[in-house]
Amino acid sequence: MSNDSDTADSMDEWNQMVDEMNEALAESFDQSMQAQTAFMESWNDVFSDSTPDDETLAEGIEGYSEAYEVWMDAAEQMFERSMDASQGEEVDVTEFRDIWLQSANKAFKEVMETSAFAAANGQLIESMLELRQESDDVTQESLAELGFATRDDVVEVGERLVELERRQQDIEDKLDRVLDALEE
Repeated sequence: MSNDSDTADSMDEWNQMVDEMNEALAESFDQSMQAQTAFMESWNDVFSDSTPDDETLAEGIEGYSEAYEVWMDAAEQMFERSMDASQGEEVDVTEFRDIWLQSANKAFKEVMETSAFAAANGQLIESMLELRQESDDVTQESLAELGFATRDDVVEVGERLVELERRQQDIEDKLDRVLDALEE
């Protein structure tokens, strides 16, 4: 009869453990969904708040317009060099590559120097940092729910270890002084 009782106790413990794990996973999933929702809301806020003022918008359009002119100049240079090649002039193919590379660099510079680009890039980076923080928070909460050590737990253990080492060194130093005094 004792064997049946032990089996029943083991089954109860197993069921309780599985229930706790399921509950922890459900909470972790819920937190993950909340974090994803928060991210989508913040992403939406960024785009709804990202309408630039008229001056920034005009500068952005001007930057894109200048970049377009750079591309058009490159296309014209390509056409001219192609015509030269068709008339028998020896044209190195690397010239074509260089025209496009230089034009791409200049066009990107025109766009990236605008305050509209800087503002959009800043908002994107801010959103990514907020998402990373939210993700880190959910990860830490999930680890804690599952009974694993979190980053905060590891940092706390490390701080305690350093403090213990400091105290041990103080005790060793005092012991050395006492031993030195006894030898004298």
